[in-house]
Amino acid sequence: MAGMRAKDILGSRGEELAARYLTEAGLRVIDRNWRCPEGEIDLVAVDGATLVVVEVKTRSSLDFGHPFEAIGQDKVARLYLLAGAWARANSRYFTHRRIDAVSVLDDGTNPPVVEHLRGIS
Repeated sequence: MAGMRAKDILGSRGEELAARYLTEAGLRVIDRNWRCPEGEIDLVAVDGATLVVVEVKTRSSLDFGHPFEAIGQDKVARLYLLAGAWARANSRYFTHRRIDAVSVLDDGTNPPVVEHLRGIS
């Protein structure tokens, strides 16, 4: 991680913690940091017959609000479009699609706090 900014290191750690949390919750993480011209998906997971696109927000404190507050309606709409783009690009089709959010609060001294919201819209 040499040369990475502190914010990028925090974000990478948050995504790793989120992936582990989701796996322990029974989801299967199948892709990370997928990019296309329209944007990026932090995590792609499968929950039964449902494709789950996961937005991960990591913060070191609540000084600027809860991480979930940073996910607006425009972002959710883009994530639905990206879910379709991911499915087409990977020739994977699912009965359902869902957008989830994972919040990670990690101040570097206390154990990180991970929260998972299913089906944000």
